[in-house]
Amino acid sequence: MLSDLLTSLSSNPYFGAGAGLIGIGTALAILRRSSQYGLIFFRRQFMITLEVPNNDISYSWLLQWISHQLRDSSRHLSARTTLIKNDDPASRIHASYTFVPSVGTHYFRYRGKFIKVERTREQMINSGVPFESVQLTAFGQDRQIYIDMLEKARDAALLANEGKTLVYVPTINDWRLFGHPRRKRPLNSVILDKGILESLINDVEHFLSNPAWYIDRGIPYRRGYLLYGPPGSGKTSAIMALAGF
Repeated sequence: MLSDLLTSLSSNPYFGAGAGLIGIGTALAILRRSSQYGLIFFRRQFMITLEVPNNDISYSWLLQWISHQLRDSSRHLSARTTLIKNDDPASRIHASYTFVPSVGTHYFRYRGKFIKVERTREQMINSGVPFESVQLTAFGQDRQIYIDMLEKARDAALLANEGKTLVYVPTINDWRLFGHPRRKRPLNSVILDKGILESLINDVEHFLSNPAWYIDRGIPYRRGYLLYGPPGSGKTSAIMALAGF
């Protein structure tokens, strides 16, 4: 009786067509899943990936260094505008522009290897502040190539900022560079009442030379200064000179 049922089903054209479609669909699903696992296996075994989030200090260094590698090839850029004003109140405000890779995928060649760059941006639900990251992917398993990139990016950034004062402003999760690095202002260019600047310098030197005192007592190692006075009395000038001390 079972053989008669199987014979009847096999001779039914609708059943045969349906079974064929189910078989093809199953085979395609298996093939797609297998290709996904195969790609994951290939990436894990033969490729190395590095992700640098924007709350890491090397993020801006790396992004600027990558922009130089893509200077002649990338057609998708993001602009960063910084307003620059001289100390002279009557001087005009100038704008400075820097270009970095935009959100998306880019490619460049480094030491004979093709590097894939993926810059992503997501909106944080809690804070509303965008979170960005740069992900680098290359063939091979030697992480030294990424160490070399980070060191080159760091050296280029430090060289560009040598002899300059960097101003950072607090954000929700970290500190970010405010504007472009500024030329250091000499202390002797600041005019204050006698003893004020000297007192600040002595306090800074004492603070920098005694980190162990804070560590031993569990006190955060930081120092702040509150300067008050009417506009033009030298508050900003004193802080900028002190920051470059």
